[in-house]
Amino acid sequence: MASRQGAKLTRARELRRNETLAERRMWEQLRNRNFEGFKFTRQVPVGPYIVDFLCRETRLVVEVDGETHSTDEELARDSRRTEYLRALGLRVIRFQNEEVVHGMDGVLTCLSEALCFSPHP
Repeated sequence: MASRQGAKLTRARELRRNETLAERRMWEQLRNRNFEGFKFTRQVPVGPYIVDFLCRETRLVVEVDGETHSTDEELARDSRRTEYLRALGLRVIRFQNEEVVHGMDGVLTCLSEALCFSPHP
């Protein structure tokens, strides 16, 4: 079990070092409490998964999906992942890479609305 967790942490570090353009742009908006004062972390292990961004205080997961999330099999995997995260009491919001890269204003508006429905200490 400990080695599985260690492997997940190693993988999370790799993902942080090799982020996509969309993930990098999203992180620029979310890091250092830049977005409405909420603290986000990136590439966070949660159970068997690694989520792109997590705001623990509001229990909100933000996923940025690329082209690899387009086949029926991948969409089913994403659905199982979302169900798992929701069972833990997390809310999940997903954006496509294109939305983040070419429509950040809309993404941030949607994210702001999602955060409004979350408890903030």
